[in-house]
Amino acid sequence: MSTMVPSLFAGLVDDASLLPPSFISLRDAMVKHHEHRDAWFAALLGPLLIPATLVSIEPPAGELPVALVGDVPVSAVPIAVEKLRSAGAVVSHVEVPVARRGEDPQPGLTALRTLAEQDKDLQVYAEIPLSWGLLGALDTVTECRAAGLRIAPKFRVGGLAAELFPTPVELAAVICACRDRELPFRLAAGLRHAIRHTDPETGFTHHGFLNVLAAAILATEGAEVAEVAEVLAATHPLPLVEPCRARRDETRPLFVGFGAAGVVEPLTELIRLGLINGGPE
Repeated sequence: MSTMVPSLFAGLVDDASLLPPSFISLRDAMVKHHEHRDAWFAALLGPLLIPATLVSIEPPAGELPVALVGDVPVSAVPIAVEKLRSAGAVVSHVEVPVARRGEDPQPGLTALRTLAEQDKDLQVYAEIPLSWGLLGALDTVTECRAAGLRIAPKFRVGGLAAELFPTPVELAAVICACRDRELPFRLAAGLRHAIRHTDPETGFTHHGFLNVLAAAILATEGAEVAEVAEVLAATHPLPLVEPCRARRDETRPLFVGFGAAGVVEPLTELIRLGLINGGPE
């Protein structure tokens, strides 16, 4: 018998081992992903994230749950999706940037809407910059979902510059905006550990994935931005662990998941925090 991953953490961590700056080969990534799928903690795992540019060179063969990360124009995404499907992969979703920081996200969203209309079985995540035009973009995504399209937002919460890390108040406002529009969201970049922390090498303060999960829980209970921001700013595990432990057998609200280059690291931290029991019984 194996220890089961609680429902609250099911599918939380996508396998981002192929995304930059990783140098692992597709073959090695697939082998390791299959090993994780056979492990006792498989329920924690989301799909293997595959860059679209890699698909054009070497699509993975065999049945494998994957998600396409669109580092190509939106018009090229359907071709990459078809290559993955032809190779036998199960495409769970695609993640596509709609604009650079400071650009109008609406044209990119229009292109994504067309993609979603053409392939209604495909879950599409629109990567929306945390900058000008954000709320209007969320309204557009809401309109698309009301029309029956499978579109949801994705946000980057880190990067190679300090301004790419939103403050707790900024991220709390985004979470509450998604809550108000009933939009599930994905996050990328910066979520290296469970608890908010400062990287001693870069000096950047990273959001913790457990902070985000606890903040999403609080937001769905009707909390205001200031209360959600307080949870995002927490650097001690206690105010984060308890609300998650209380909801461990429930479906995760709002926060769909995030990518990690090494899926064992977040697993280890959840075990250390007592939220997953850890290992076969």
